[in-house]
This record gives sequence, structure tokens and C-alpha cells, in this order.
Amino acid sequence: MLDQKLQTYMESMIPDRPPAIQEMEAYASEHGVPIMEAAGMEVLLQFLRIHSPHHILEIGTAIGYSAIRMASAVPKASIVSIERDQERYDQALLRIEQMGLSSRIRVHFGDALELSDAIESEGPYDALFIDAAKGQYQRFFELYEPMLTEGGMIITDNILFKGLVAEEQDQIDNRRIRSLVKKIAGYNTWLMSHPSYETCIIPVGDGIAVSIKRGELK
Repeated sequence: MLDQKLQTYMESMIPDRPPAIQEMEAYASEHGVPIMEAAGMEVLLQFLRIHSPHHILEIGTAIGYSAIRMASAVPKASIVSIERDQERYDQALLRIEQMGLSSRIRVHFGDALELSDAIESEGPYDALFIDAAKGQYQRFFELYEPMLTEGGMIITDNILFKGLVAEEQDQIDNRRIRSLVKKIAGYNTWLMSHPSYETCIIPVGDGIAVSIKRGELK
């Protein structure tokens, strides 16, 4: 991961976001809502601009911040998102409507591990963004990656978990954190050796994995 000085410099170079986006960032900070770090978000949006997906699936809507940023960055894309927290789901619907994006962003309420049939009926998808319960990353990936088009892209956030994945796990005192670090590290290892995907890890924000689905061998 980048040191704090370099991270601060990179974030200082990011152009100001529209007032409505800055308000969402302030709300998330005040209410402890996990949203993507600024530098990481810029990398995500740039990959989406390059990939130019028509249909994006997001696991973990929160208050709709990432979905709104993605819709703004890729104007031709529609987004399907999933959120299981009622308060955050309600906030997301409100903010998406306020931004005039209700026709392009559809949010499902519920557990992503239980909604695959409904989500599949709206597919296939050109890109998948995973930013929900970290301990379930591999299950999310396995459940939803079959819904991707050939050459589809999967982006996973928080895969460096504040740098803890590089620490000796027996040196982490908190048992819950230690268990979570083990799951994330295991996911990273599994993902990097996945036979159907080419993956790179980018040490920006809290760590991003970008996986591209390989085409069929001829």
C-alpha cells in the first residue's frame, strides 16, 4: 500500500467532486458508512471508462455512493446493486432519485447470497464490483461470476485490508480481525490462481483486485 504522504498527494490531485457527491462523502464519514476511498474510486472509474460496460452488477450498495459515481462515469451503463441494510438501502434509493438516476440504477434489498435468481434474470453483466462483507468475497465471486459476459471484468475492493494481509496473522490480537484477515488473504491467493481469470492487485486506497475473464480457448 502507498505511504500516507503519497496517498495524501494523490488525493490532492483529484478534481473536486460535485456538491451532491461531496455531501454524500461527508454523510458517510459522519455516520460511519463504508464507502470507497477517494484514490481507489478514481482507479475503479478509470477501469470502467476503459472497459466501457453496458451493464454493471454491484454487491454492496451502502448509500448508493459507488453506484452513482459509476453511473456518472459511464453514462451508457445501467447498474444493478444489492444492499441488505434497510437504512442504507433507503438512503440509496433517496439519493439515486435525487441525482435523477433511478432509471439507470436498480437496487435490490436483501442478502446477496440469497438473491442470485433475481439478479440473474436481469443479466448478463459486463462488470461486477464486489464491495460488501469481506468474509464472503469468494462466495460472492463464485455465485455471480457465471453471469458475466465473455471478457467481463470483476473489481474487488478492500483486498489489502489496511495492510493487515501482509502481517503475520498470529500477531493480530483481535480474534475477529484475525479471522477476517485470514479469509481475505485466502481469497487473494485463490483469486490470483483462478484458471478463468487474469488478475492484478493494485495497492491504492484499501487495495483493489482487477480480474478479467479469459475468452474461450480456440
